[in-house]
Amino acid sequence: MLKYLLMLLVLMTFVSDWSLIQTGILAASFLFAIFYNHDFFMFNLGFSLGTDYLSFILILLSTWIMALIIISSVKISFNSNFPSLFLLVNLALLIFLVLTFSSMNYLLFYITFEASLIPTLILILGWGYQPERIQAGVYMLFYTLFASLPLLTSLLYIYKMNGTLTIGASYQSINLSVLSLIWFISSIMAFIVKLPMYLFHLWLPKAHVEAPVAGSMILAGVLLKLGGYGLIRILPLFTEINKNISWLWVGLSILGGFFVSIICLRQVDMKSLIAYSSVAHMSLVLCGLLTFSWWGMNGAVVVMVGHGLCSSGLFCLANMVYERIGSRSLLINKGLLNFMPSMALWWFLLSISNMAAPPSINLLGEINLIMSVVSWNKLTALGISLLSFFSAAYTLYLYSLSQHGVFSSTLYSCCSGKVREYLVLSLHWIPLNILILKSNLIMPNL
Repeated sequence: MLKYLLMLLVLMTFVSDWSLIQTGILAASFLFAIFYNHDFFMFNLGFSLGTDYLSFILILLSTWIMALIIISSVKISFNSNFPSLFLLVNLALLIFLVLTFSSMNYLLFYITFEASLIPTLILILGWGYQPERIQAGVYMLFYTLFASLPLLTSLLYIYKMNGTLTIGASYQSINLSVLSLIWFISSIMAFIVKLPMYLFHLWLPKAHVEAPVAGSMILAGVLLKLGGYGLIRILPLFTEINKNISWLWVGLSILGGFFVSIICLRQVDMKSLIAYSSVAHMSLVLCGLLTFSWWGMNGAVVVMVGHGLCSSGLFCLANMVYERIGSRSLLINKGLLNFMPSMALWWFLLSISNMAAPPSINLLGEINLIMSVVSWNKLTALGISLLSFFSAAYTLYLYSLSQHGVFSSTLYSCCSGKVREYLVLSLHWIPLNILILKSNLIMPNL
């Protein structure tokens, strides 16, 4: 793990060379995948860092998405908007993410988990589009900070009780009481907001709409997965309490996912619609994790990976439209099939992956999640059926409204796409659909 971090730190010294950073991050992701050792459950140990199957998958996803972010943000290198600082901030964010996913200590995990917020805030404030980006940054900062401070108190209390904060160590079982219930809620609230669950999601659409393409891609691709990863690590400490209260979280998540899907159907901003769809997808992930089942855990990890690739690709497509037309409104961006004909194929491919059509890994993950939640309680079948139906509805709404109709200008087929853009989109779509052929890479228990 330290060798990998050293490689990323060395790359930070070459931030003036855009192409070298692109090649370096892609090479780092390939090297990390090649030298992964399948013989041990936990490996690369040292300095409170270590990696297991889950960490490996999410570190690889982080590096892959970051490489695609650098390629898709190449427009920043052509103007004088501090391209070297942009690369430096992105590399710092990647290092914090790698440290978060490889931490073997709860306190180190908390510190790096919160540190990843700073580069994201700099990305939104420094390279955002509208003046409202300051408000969006403040929303994101205060939502996450207010929810995460109780987690720090909880971790310090766990250390006082057990004398250790090592992830995976044996801890005293926490009995059910009013105080332990408050302790449980304060411990998981930081991850619930980061995921984000319905009612705690208001910062996400604002952050996405005001963020540059790099900010949107890293938020959707990796930062939302920090919430799921944190829940996987922290929930084993509260098994007894979770069994008695999980009905509340699961019910709220399924109903919230249904409400957010309806909200998606009345959005006119492309990025806002894709951001709300992330909330709907992550609500199902939260349900799977809180059922404490083998299917739920595997399904949640697969959906997190699939959503990271698919949602990041959709934000990338929305940015390509915004660069050409200067608007993200679906009322203006009608008839893109006439304006950018070859991009319509990528809109279709990523849209059907977003609604979990075969052969994307989203389908595999959602089947696992639906099985786990329905086997937990059969009443959830009604909510999940509504959620799945409206998930397909808002995806079709996004595709049909943007691609069909009469384009508002007299321009036709003007610069449909560059090779760089096709490369970025294909590097999103190919892993999303090819990984289903080797599902044990992302579901190691199979």
